[in-house]
Amino acid sequence: MATKKKSTRKTSKAASKRVGSAMKRRKKGTLKRGKSGRGGKVTSRKQAIAIGLSEARKKGAKVPRKRSSSKRSSSKRSSSKRSSSKRSSSKRSSSKRSSRKRSS
Repeated sequence: MATKKKSTRKTSKAASKRVGSAMKRRKKGTLKRGKSGRGGKVTSRKQAIAIGLSEARKKGAKVPRKRSSSKRSSSKRSSSKRSSSKRSSSKRSSSKRSSRKRSS
């Protein structure tokens, strides 16, 4: 007869309670972004889970570390966004210049 393997939890019960309360606050509309809560209301389910896990980490509950791979991909995306925003701003300034020349 095979013995049953005990499963080890990735997160503690306290951490899952924190995530659950964050989800309830999201549904209620009181879950806010940022440290002081000035970033607006959280509507994303994934973001609510992330907030709950980070709160649990601060309290010292058993929660796995943040994934390092997501940081790498986000930095690549932000750099491409920056370059595209620079291009669009240069286009705007050149169009403003041409409109000024026309008016005078």
